[in-house]
Amino acid sequence: MTDLNKNITILSPNEKKHTKASERYVHVRFDYEKEKMHWEGWIPIEYRRTGVHIEFSNKKSLYAYLNRIYIEMNPQKYSEWEKSQNEFWNQEKNKANITKTFFDGLKDCQWKCRTCELPENPNFARRIQDLKEFGYTIATDTKRFCPKCNKNNTHLLLLPIKRYGIAGNGYETWSSKLRNKILQVLQNIDVYENRHSTNLLPDHKFPEIRWDEQTKVDNSNDMTDSEIKSKFQLLTNQRNLQKREVCRECFQSGKRGNLFGIKYYYAGEEQWNKNIPSKGKCAEQGCVGCPWYDIAAWRNSLNEKLKNK
Repeated sequence: MTDLNKNITILSPNEKKHTKASERYVHVRFDYEKEKMHWEGWIPIEYRRTGVHIEFSNKKSLYAYLNRIYIEMNPQKYSEWEKSQNEFWNQEKNKANITKTFFDGLKDCQWKCRTCELPENPNFARRIQDLKEFGYTIATDTKRFCPKCNKNNTHLLLLPIKRYGIAGNGYETWSSKLRNKILQVLQNIDVYENRHSTNLLPDHKFPEIRWDEQTKVDNSNDMTDSEIKSKFQLLTNQRNLQKREVCRECFQSGKRGNLFGIKYYYAGEEQWNKNIPSKGKCAEQGCVGCPWYDIAAWRNSLNEKLKNK
């Protein structure tokens, strides 16, 4: 079995969790003897945007992962990391000025209180989500004591590690050409409202929260109409966010979602089938039958059931 670097100390026997984001962390201390420095914080072991999925009980995988992160976070590498981030913001995100202020507040890679140490913003969660979608790894502690506020507040911790670019994170992406093709093939139909609409988003029927590093594939501009219809449906941004919450709850509780309080499933039952894995491509079979997985199929099945009653 892989040995844990002697300069790494796991400080808690239990993993830490950010349940709303379905993220899990391990609390560690990194000692750097040569630099006479140490760092203490939470390292993500479940972080879908970068495809990290490690069981706390799997010591071999956990130790190998922590050993790699330890090397990557060596203080001697910080100036090089900071230089790379400055180039990213100046060259690729030079118009994201508001989000940049949040990065600046976090870039010393220490816990920061949301209330008193980060910029005030009415859409705070969106700014943090932007940073994550830009490829940054950020740990979240929702109940950390802040001595300035004298109470428990949400704190955030940015890790100075490799930034996973949009094409390299846990999400699939598509070109503007393919996006337009998806809208055309699906006839700009809002599948939730069952009517033509504008400002719709292509939604993956199989939710990202159940993907693993082997699930993500490139979306080619040459996808056939059949492939598009099998993989995507169209939703407004509001419904897309609602679906994410439903899928997150299902992932955590094993209880599949419903629409309009109607507990009808055209395949399977309300409870997730325990014989089906919770992550990876095989997990998609467990989503089939849930109304949110394929709203059109759910509606058609329900209508057919009512017609034959």
